[in-house]
Amino acid sequence: MAVIKVTKENFQAEVLDASVPVLVDFFATWCGPCKMVGPILDSMAAQLESTGKAKICKVNVDDQQELAAQFGVMSIPTMVVFENGKPTKQAVGAKPEEEIWALLGQ
Repeated sequence: MAVIKVTKENFQAEVLDASVPVLVDFFATWCGPCKMVGPILDSMAAQLESTGKAKICKVNVDDQQELAAQFGVMSIPTMVVFENGKPTKQAVGAKPEEEIWALLGQ
């Protein structure tokens, strides 16, 4: 499963209604730290494809300013974990893969 691009149109279905934990990466294409985290999230999404235990989504804050504001995103990258439709954990800034897995509870 690749990283899923999320917009306000599919946020409900992909994130809030998901039956598994969802890590949402709020990012921008011009953001250096976001570019560092991107390949890590791609790799994690590929690993999660076989287990189905969680999924990873990305929200471009430049295109989806309403979603970023709704979840109080002030700095990027911001990673928010949603469980049962509610945000449960959050991390701001580039993180190593181990910390991202821990954030996702894997």
